[in-house]
Amino acid sequence: MFEQFRESFKKLVEKMQGWLDSIILSLPNVILATIVLSMAIVVARNLKGFAEKAVQKTGANRTVAGLLANMMVTVFMLISLFVILNILDLSDALTALLGTAGVAGLAVGLALQDPMINLFSGVLMSVRDYYRVGDLVETNDFFGRIQKINLRSTVILSPQGQEIIIPNKEVLQTPLINYTHNGRRRIDVTCGVAYGDDLEKVKKVAIEAIENSGMNIRETKPIEFFYTGFGDSSINFKIRFWKNITAQKDYLEAQSQAIIALKKAFDAHGITIPFPVTTLDFGVVGGMGINEIYPPKKVFNKSINKSAMNKSNGQEAKVNR
Repeated sequence: MFEQFRESFKKLVEKMQGWLDSIILSLPNVILATIVLSMAIVVARNLKGFAEKAVQKTGANRTVAGLLANMMVTVFMLISLFVILNILDLSDALTALLGTAGVAGLAVGLALQDPMINLFSGVLMSVRDYYRVGDLVETNDFFGRIQKINLRSTVILSPQGQEIIIPNKEVLQTPLINYTHNGRRRIDVTCGVAYGDDLEKVKKVAIEAIENSGMNIRETKPIEFFYTGFGDSSINFKIRFWKNITAQKDYLEAQSQAIIALKKAFDAHGITIPFPVTTLDFGVVGGMGINEIYPPKKVFNKSINKSAMNKSNGQEAKVNR
């Protein structure tokens, strides 16, 4: 029994001696791995600030710059971790870590599919410079000025004052109209004139009215005038011109000034802007004259007098009774 105990104790000592030898032999690797880890931490701290400045020079907003900087630091630290594990001869642990990370990454990716799509959509839109805060846009049947852009959604302030939150994925995958990007907008005004007016005169007066309205019309694009069709009570036309404006208020103000200028010019030249006229046709085939529907004035008065006389005679007869 004692001999068996001595044998076991001897094996334990040999085992511990082997561990101690392994630790001593791996001590240089541990020191090297510690040095590499310390250097990686120092480099990562400086790398984040450098990456943020570099990304901001491309025109990206601060939120996207911070995100890309964090991604760069994360990739750098993962590479440093793999180097450290190789220095410590932990290749088996590295393989297991990669396998676990792959499975975990797949599960997380499936669970966070929509948020991740919105995240990378926000990054892509910022890098490509589709729009910026303050732009007047129309997308997903919503119209308004961009108030905020974050990594998940775009916030639009409507003209009525409501905040509209649209996921970046929806903005990226649907058409977007940016009224601010070009720095100019076209103002369209529709109107109509009477059938008896001279159409050539109407066109000339309308164009001169817009030119002399005091608005800053773009000289590179001439005023355009088109007759669009025959209406129920008027011949309709559309006149359009360009201005260096982007705000919706300025657009509506320019449209209002154009309407006032047209009305004043038409009044001064005797041009009529007709209102709807309704004609009543009482005939099944071709219509009937008003005299055919109502009796003439004399006959009408005779019938009234005859009715009054009959009524008076009836009252007298009643009194005689």
